[in-house]
Amino acid sequence: MKKLSLILLLSSPFLVLAQVSLLNAGPMPGYSEMKEAAIWLQTKRASTVYARYWDVEHPGVKHLTNKVNTCKSEAFTALLIADTVEPGIRYQYDLYIDNQKIEFPYETRFQTQALWKWRGNPPDFSFLMGSGAYVNETIYDRPGDPYGGDYEIYHSMARTKADFMIWLGDNLYLREPDWNSWTGIIHRYTHDRTIPEMQEFLASTHHYAIWDDHDYGPNDSDRSFWNKNKTMEAFRLFWANPSYGVGNIEGAISFFQWGDADFYLLDNRTYRTPNKLQADNKTQLGDEQLQWLFDNLAGTYSTFKFVVMGGVFLSTSGVYESYTNYGFEEERQKIIDFIYENDIKNVVFLTGDVHFSEVSVLKAEGKPTIWDITSSPLNSGVNIYGQDQNNTLRIPESVIMQRNFTQIELSGPKKERVLTIRYFGSDGGEIWKFTIEPENRKSNND
Repeated sequence: MKKLSLILLLSSPFLVLAQVSLLNAGPMPGYSEMKEAAIWLQTKRASTVYARYWDVEHPGVKHLTNKVNTCKSEAFTALLIADTVEPGIRYQYDLYIDNQKIEFPYETRFQTQALWKWRGNPPDFSFLMGSGAYVNETIYDRPGDPYGGDYEIYHSMARTKADFMIWLGDNLYLREPDWNSWTGIIHRYTHDRTIPEMQEFLASTHHYAIWDDHDYGPNDSDRSFWNKNKTMEAFRLFWANPSYGVGNIEGAISFFQWGDADFYLLDNRTYRTPNKLQADNKTQLGDEQLQWLFDNLAGTYSTFKFVVMGGVFLSTSGVYESYTNYGFEEERQKIIDFIYENDIKNVVFLTGDVHFSEVSVLKAEGKPTIWDITSSPLNSGVNIYGQDQNNTLRIPESVIMQRNFTQIELSGPKKERVLTIRYFGSDGGEIWKFTIEPENRKSNND
């Protein structure tokens, strides 16, 4: 008996390693609400997975998520729902694969949103954002210098302990062997989601995502892309957004609130008029999605309204895929006019795509100020011509010509909220900082 116990003891590390080897990527908390939160993961083969979680302040009471059997047809991904939760609580969780607990060298945690309205001040919170995450795979990359690098940026992002992350599109780069087949699309998602540097960040922060051209299809792709149904299916499998479409409107569209802020996650590809098509009323968003945005902006009482989209909105540069190029200026002006006519204050666009960062601001006498905070790239290549673009709305000192990410913090009592924006380099060093004080508007919370 002693001999058998010794054998089991000696073999147990190998059993744990065997179980860890079944985990391909994650776990990753997705959306968070007051009464439930999502956790995503991917295994390497068909497995049964679930999570056990508990309130960090009361660790004696533990709860289980649903159990999911991962399968090849869904890329061995799983979406676990923690639905025995209460608002405003921080939880830790353990992950189980085939009934064996997986050990991690870092903390795995999620949180639920606070119930604060009619009870006090909105919670202080912070979130990260960035676009352009290119993971090298030499056999499929273009010849020459690697386009991706500085993966340590994800360690720096994990150290911020932000509440959540918004991926602003180009969260991966489909290559020529990828976008025309399900096998290729799933290969790209699986390969890129696996990098070791990203795992701690995935496991300890909530994540939301939109897409842009490179995770939707080929470069500069639009509504004509023939395989967009398959890339949409992959987007749904690999992200844990609150929804994939709103109402009857399909696409990578969603919405969530955090504290006293609204977040409109827009899809600028599914309904996009081809850039070079000569046509009237060209659109990036499509009529239904645009009307949905207008209806919600007009009806909200949140302090800040964050409009999240893949390409830059305010820039007057007229180059690449900005709203002032390829005939999209009319839709851009329509959005601006709507904000002005309805006196919607504190609208902030969160954008990426252009491979450098900048802040643009549109101020007009007697009109609400409109902001566009661009964050790009995370670890793909830098656009060396970005600094020379003629964007008349740019804050000159905001231009950042290196890989970076952005942290945005909302803090202060409800009538004195302040938005603090910080840009950081790959090593976590602060590059630039500025603040926005909200313009006044009567709120139902007053």
